[in-house]
Amino acid sequence: MNKPRVLIAGTSSGSGKTTAVCAVLELLKRRNLKVKACKCGPDYIDPMFHTAVLNVPSANLDPFFCEPSLLRKLLAGNSGDDLTVIEGVMGYYDGTGPDGTDNSSFTVADVTDTPAVLVVDAKGAAASLLALIEGFVNFKKDSRIRGVIFNRMSAGTYTLVKGLMKDRFGDSLLPAGYIPRLPDECVIPSRHLGLVTAAEIDDLKGKIGAAADACEKTLDVDALISIAAAAGELPYDGEIDIDSDVNSLGLTEKSGRVKIAVAKDAAFCFYYKDTLSLLEKYGAEIVTFSPLANEPVPEGAAGLLLGGGYPELYVDQLERNTVSRASVAQAVRSGMPTIAECGGFQYLGRTLDGRLMCGALTHSSFPAGRLVRFGYVTLTAKEDGLFGSAGTILRGHEFHYWDSSDNGDSFTAVKPGGRQWDCVVYGPSLYAGYPHLFLPSNPEAAASFYRKCLEYGADL
Repeated sequence: MNKPRVLIAGTSSGSGKTTAVCAVLELLKRRNLKVKACKCGPDYIDPMFHTAVLNVPSANLDPFFCEPSLLRKLLAGNSGDDLTVIEGVMGYYDGTGPDGTDNSSFTVADVTDTPAVLVVDAKGAAASLLALIEGFVNFKKDSRIRGVIFNRMSAGTYTLVKGLMKDRFGDSLLPAGYIPRLPDECVIPSRHLGLVTAAEIDDLKGKIGAAADACEKTLDVDALISIAAAAGELPYDGEIDIDSDVNSLGLTEKSGRVKIAVAKDAAFCFYYKDTLSLLEKYGAEIVTFSPLANEPVPEGAAGLLLGGGYPELYVDQLERNTVSRASVAQAVRSGMPTIAECGGFQYLGRTLDGRLMCGALTHSSFPAGRLVRFGYVTLTAKEDGLFGSAGTILRGHEFHYWDSSDNGDSFTAVKPGGRQWDCVVYGPSLYAGYPHLFLPSNPEAAASFYRKCLEYGADL
């Protein structure tokens, strides 16, 4: 399967890869190319910026969540007709496992046979950058690094370094241009969880457009296209066929369609594209509502998703919006199948930072002042419930500075390093806890949730 593609990675977090990716996407779009974007790892925020540029959803590619065959399947299903740009996560080799590189951006490049372009922060350096680049290129037998973009570099320094790269690497490593120092109006602000969300930035498209304007003559888009075109056949041979999985799980068009309500606004915005797509393949009609707009759960809904986000930034407004709070509480208490992750879990509780929330659960949530239980987790159900029988295994991720008085005890969570704890409030119609889930990693669990929605919908 011929899928031109390139992975744009950084030497570390903060190297400028999101700025580079958004500028590249905009410049490719201006050439009228049919482009899509993906994001390595579990991050929700960067895909929002990709979507803002391309007006199409961006998908996550996470090797902790996905076996190699599923990872390749998801890339194939989310590829652009002309080119796919994949944004890396953290530093190129940063991950988990004995040598720290498992589940990294490199893993995604390696598993999917995708050439990589390294974004290097050039501030305060010139020839020394070659030593850094050579270290990245030679760290693995085949690093898959085929090009370099320099961030915060001047035209004169780029001319010098470009010549040095040619002398040292020849044609095996292409200089793909540089990002000059951008004006303040192009800078995307950050907070404790990383970049602020796309919806919070005034005139985001204007900012990205201005960044692309500044880079139009400094980024070598032709070099990036040639690197992407040199990608080999995507090693996907149909090992995973989601449509066949749907049929094998007993879910067909005859099973029926139901509405699944998804809370979607600035407070609740963390959702994986492929989780929603999988539920749609099972027959779901996704309908959205906004607790920030005081909207009730949509009429006729037979399932409910309360994703993570930043409810702590809107606690006063969420407390005032009694229509939404009462509607969500009633839905959960009535047995509507519900998945509430992180911020959604906090919203279901009695209070958040001292303000009244839904009260469907009894816990109170409060600021912890530090990252709590950060990272990947493997979750094993200790009892039967929404996702199937005891022993059901789910893959998840936690990233939050808040904690709650009762996080549940129905699942055992284990980090890759071996640390474990109990978590999640769980039952026949409810999953509520801090771990975010990637449901395509366990289609049977997703199917169990959908069947429960069908059962609930039959009684409406």
